[in-house]
Formats: sequence, structure tokens, C-alpha cells
Amino acid sequence: MSGVRALLFDLGGVVIEIDFDRVLKRWEGMSALSFDELKAKFHFDAAYEQHERGEIDATTYFAHLRDVLQLAGSDEDIAAGWNSVFVADLPAVLDAITRARQHFPTYAFTNTNPTHLTAWQAGFPAVFHAFDKIFISSDLGLRKPERAAFDAIAAAIGIAPEHILFFDDTHENIIGAAAAGLQTVYVQSPADVKEALVALLA
Repeated sequence: MSGVRALLFDLGGVVIEIDFDRVLKRWEGMSALSFDELKAKFHFDAAYEQHERGEIDATTYFAHLRDVLQLAGSDEDIAAGWNSVFVADLPAVLDAITRARQHFPTYAFTNTNPTHLTAWQAGFPAVFHAFDKIFISSDLGLRKPERAAFDAIAAAIGIAPEHILFFDDTHENIIGAAAAGLQTVYVQSPADVKEALVALLA
């Protein structure tokens, strides 16, 4: 970690604890499929990626889920299950970010969609206020791990990629960020964030 001039954090799995099994358990009550069948059939497929880029809206994506997962619920029912992915924010990580923000401009970049955005803005205000700016894939029209997404963020904050330290819990995103020239921390637990920031500030 040399020459770091800005920090960039993923949200889900890094700053907010998430559990997708909670989504499937909620959907099980409105589906002809069992939990295990839902888990086997749900994929982060092309429609999922289109939704995260803002290329299709929630109504269109939920119709896709209704077809694939045999869901009988309304859009509101499906959205309630969709938003149950969020468990809690991670106070120790937020504290470490708050300390680091005294020394570096601090940003977040999340692959998300308007339904999830509304939920975490309302449910986790401390996260929403922890960063100088949060970049949203559905606003950018770009998502991790696409090279163009990282290039766009580096341009927006005015700092060369090699001077940005990026934290993410998805290996594919770490590989994409590194290919775009960013320094990276692969997050497997809150301790990984805290230890990297302590080392950076030492």
C-alpha cells in the first residue's frame, strides 16, 4: 500500500452484513419451489446485471424473478424479500472508516439497484453518511468488475487508479479492480478492513 491518496469501499459484505438466504426464505412462502430449489434456480444472471446497471427497472426484473422462481407475490412482496438481504451495519468497520476519513477522501462503490438503495438509505443512515460520495452502479450504468466502472470512478474523483485503495469481498471484483490499476484489499472479515487501515495509517 504505497502512494494511496483515496479509499474506495464496497458496501454489502464489507460495511453492511448481508445474507441472501434470508431473501430466499422470504420468497419460499410465495413460491411453489422449496428453499433448496430456489437456491439452485436463482442466478446472478444477465437480467440481474441489467438491473444493477439501470438498464431494466424493478418491475421488469421482478417479472423475470416471478417467472424463473415461480413467485406468486406482488412486486411489493417480492421487494420485501429482496430487501431482507441486509442484516446490519458493521460498527467496527464504520469506526475504522471514520478514522481513516480524517486522512484520506473516502468513497464507496456498490453494485445495486433502486429498490436496494432505498432500503439501505433508510435502514443504515450511518453508512450513507460515512463517505464523501457513494457511487451507485444503476446510476453509473456500469458495474463491478467492469474496467469502465473503475475508470469512471477514478475520473470522477480525480485520482489516478494506482493511488486508490479498494476494499471488496468478491474476488472477481478484486481482480477487475487490480486489472484497472487500483490497489486492493480482499475482505473476508471486518478484521481485514481494520488491519489494512491500521497499517495504512501507521
